[in-house]
Amino acid sequence: MEEAELIDRCLEGDEGSLAEVIALYQDRLYGFGLRLMGNQQDAEDAAQDAFIRAFRGLASYDKARPFKTWLFTIMHNRCMDLLRARRPDISIDEEAGAAAADAAGAEPDHAALALETALVEKALSTLPPIYAEILLLQYKEGLDGPELAAVLGVPEGTVKARLSRARAMMREKLMQPSGPAGPATFGGPAAYYQRSLL
Repeated sequence: MEEAELIDRCLEGDEGSLAEVIALYQDRLYGFGLRLMGNQQDAEDAAQDAFIRAFRGLASYDKARPFKTWLFTIMHNRCMDLLRARRPDISIDEEAGAAAADAAGAEPDHAALALETALVEKALSTLPPIYAEILLLQYKEGLDGPELAAVLGVPEGTVKARLSRARAMMREKLMQPSGPAGPATFGGPAAYYQRSLL
């Protein structure tokens, strides 16, 4: 079933369609929230709140815009509210280290990939939230300039400036031999980000 048809059915009150929309986006919203918020509970809370707000406000959804952009705008706003509320105790994502530890017993290729993914995640977690989120939305969710501007509620020029600054910060973190992410010497995610950021 097409996404537009699912949304129409949601507007008609079809609970099955609501469940399909949630299934379609729950992992992506949670993943975005986890990387931005730094812990599971806040990510789950933000994703749940985003779905509740989206479904309560579904009648105001403009079908001329992509639903994904609208939903991620709601999620972004909720995450920013939560981050502002807890600003003094923003923490680094502990799951990146756990992923590397879990990989210790894996095959060498899988272990290297898991370690590298953990390094990229750790580097992302050290960026200020406005820079981490823009990289996540572009590279993980595939949003383009106009979609990023819509989700973040800023002009496209600001998106370009933030992307440029975020890439520079990530490049610096991935290239630091003793920084939070260590050197980017592998061929997986760190190299992908390094190539994308150069």
